[in-house]
Amino acid sequence: MKKEIHPEYKQVVFYDTSSEFKFMTKSTMTSGETIEWEDGNTYPLIKVEVSSASHPFYTGKKLFVDTAGRVEKFNRRYKK
Repeated sequence: MKKEIHPEYKQVVFYDTSSEFKFMTKSTMTSGETIEWEDGNTYPLIKVEVSSASHPFYTGKKLFVDTAGRVEKFNRRYKK
């Protein structure tokens, strides 16, 4: 394995903005934002829109996601 070409693999906190659910895991993602975790240490904070706490497949709830803007943009771009 070549040295110094791989990103740093470290503990980060992911924050689901739609359900306010936070979980810590290891990742190579980086962020300028940090958060103090339950253990008193500070970790990088990665904000996500959907996680297992808010995804309809895992929660069993139907969630309306506003995709009208994306569909209209697609239709304008590829309309013949």
